[in-house]
Amino acid sequence: MVKKEKQDKKDMREQKESEVEAKETRKKNWRNRGRERMKEDISGWIPKTRLGREVRDGKIKDMNEIFIKGLKILEWQIVDKLLPDLESDIILIGQAKGKFGGGKRRIWRQTQKKSSEGNVPHFSCMAVVGDRNGFVGIGRGKAKETLPSKEKAIKKAKLSIIKVKRGCGSFDCTCNELHSIPIEVEGKTGSVRIKLIPAPKGTGLAVDDEVKKVLRLAGIKDIYSKSYGHTKTKFNMIKAVIKALQKLDKFAE
Repeated sequence: MVKKEKQDKKDMREQKESEVEAKETRKKNWRNRGRERMKEDISGWIPKTRLGREVRDGKIKDMNEIFIKGLKILEWQIVDKLLPDLESDIILIGQAKGKFGGGKRRIWRQTQKKSSEGNVPHFSCMAVVGDRNGFVGIGRGKAKETLPSKEKAIKKAKLSIIKVKRGCGSFDCTCNELHSIPIEVEGKTGSVRIKLIPAPKGTGLAVDDEVKKVLRLAGIKDIYSKSYGHTKTKFNMIKAVIKALQKLDKFAE
């Protein structure tokens, strides 16, 4: 009887491990398909701006050069060309319908417009992109269907990409690695106010789960935070985080 219970537990554990591996494989395949699709789009890309032509011809080979010159990015293919290892993630800004007013978080926020034809639904989505090495951007897309809104959000996130000043500003840490932020900064959007505080190495991301997605893609590994206001509105919270990260360059000057 004891041997049978042990065998059952072992089988359940192996089944869970196989499910986790299958899930990771699906995610990897989905990311690879997305990267291949982006490469195909870049191969047939015809630039419409001067910056795009310079990037295509190889005159500009580094994203830092664009920020040093203060140039504006108007084509998302520029970012794909200069940052081939760019990753993307989706912020959970919506909520599914549930009993007693509760529901599971989801990536789509649905709204409806009253018209003579009836209710016309629209879906909005918020995406974050980054290379885990100091570049990150957010974008919001809206469409009548889910997938087009997601594609719009990712493209807008690439157009609004920023460079994050990283460092080690914690008094409890003596290393000179780029694992946190150099100083304490604060950002505000709507009623949401968030304060990002440098943390010593090994602390991890002591922040909200959706904020983790932004900081992780920005290349920040250790940080503390304090948030105020209606933090359940994730759209405002993510925008406040980006405003806080933008202040790092101003203080660095």
